Amino acid sequence: MADLSLAPGLKGEYRVRVTEAHTAHHTGHTGVYVYSTPQLVLAMEMACTAALAGHLPEGWNHVGTKNDMTHLAATPVGFDVVAKAELAEVDGRRLVFRVEAYDDTEKIGEGRHERFVVEWSRFQARLEAKAKGKG
Repeated sequence: MADLSLAPGLKGEYRVRVTEAHTAHHTGHTGVYVYSTPQLVLAMEMACTAALAGHLPEGWNHVGTKNDMTHLAATPVGFDVVAKAELAEVDGRRLVFRVEAYDDTEKIGEGRHERFVVEWSRFQARLEAKAKGKG
């Protein structure tokens, strides 16, 4: 395994302006024009990705493995959302982040997100083998 040299305290942010494409309506909850929970989860995961940018050795990447998040408040179209992540725990290749998100007026989400560091060539080989076995 490569030396990851990751330590708690790494931080990242992800920002997005809410459009209709980010709403619950767009994901199938007809008539609900607020920032959807799946989009909130995505923003929090992207904040974790931003925290890790440039910190992994070549040939290594990371994938999400667990989400434990609470969507606290609705956000209308036109508002900005900022998701923030801080690496809280490193357990080998398992990374645990504290995540939170805010819109223009209040905190809209919080929780924990886990990611796992993977050797990308091995990950891809397993995925290709799985795809070949389908059918």
